[in-house]
Amino acid sequence: MQLNLVSCDAHRPDKRAISKCILEISSNMNPSLAYELTEILLEGDVIDIEVEDKNTGSALRTLRKLSIDYEIID
Repeated sequence: MQLNLVSCDAHRPDKRAISKCILEISSNMNPSLAYELTEILLEGDVIDIEVEDKNTGSALRTLRKLSIDYEIID
């Protein structure tokens, strides 16, 4: 499934937790890319990630917990 991560509405976003979440839920991701995408998201730009189907429910739950707004593309 494709997701657009639109924004993070947390008052004080936890970069490490967001980066770890992106790394765990997405397929074909390495830690440095996950951190870079976290920085891009927190700057206000939309990022696109591929989520494995087996992780869909837990991925969406984790994103909501971190106050990350997302759009499901496919």
